[in-house]
Amino acid sequence: MCHIVLLGMNHKTAPVEIREQLAVSCKQHLSPLQLISHLPHVDEVFFLSTCNRVEFLFTCHHRHAAVQEVKAMLLSYLGNPSRNLLEAHLYIHENLDAVRHLYRVSSSLDSMVVGEPQILGQIKAAYREATECRTVGVILNRLLHKSFSVAKRVRSETMVGSHAVSISYAAVELARKIFGELKEKRVLLV
Repeated sequence: MCHIVLLGMNHKTAPVEIREQLAVSCKQHLSPLQLISHLPHVDEVFFLSTCNRVEFLFTCHHRHAAVQEVKAMLLSYLGNPSRNLLEAHLYIHENLDAVRHLYRVSSSLDSMVVGEPQILGQIKAAYREATECRTVGVILNRLLHKSFSVAKRVRSETMVGSHAVSISYAAVELARKIFGELKEKRVLLV
């Protein structure tokens, strides 16, 4: 039986230091997609790395072995911290739960700021990379294309994303609530 598995960490499960370390490591080393030949139990794989999440969506026939291989790859990218440190920040979704999670992420319902529009573009860019590396096949191709249409439908049929939404916009709105008029204020962005 073929399984769909999503393994990752995000802004809810891992501190920014861990997410940054993993994102930087993934950019400095080979793309995780180029290591699929070292993951014999993983059939197809899609890799998403943003400022707020790092996720592997993959298909496999031997779930336990495939999950262990992906975790081992993550450990090596993080410079081999303790397995317990990694495990404490990971989540794993399987089959329908993995699909549901992907749809929530692509629709920006699982974002730090609900409705932010950047995530769908990031997923599409990651999908392009996966197709270039030939790590997605029939199952993940269909699933990712469906996630694009689900995201479009959520945006068009709900109020999600109808207002300006981003972390910076939320910060400006919070500053207005605290300080009132911002016209004469100076801001330091770190």
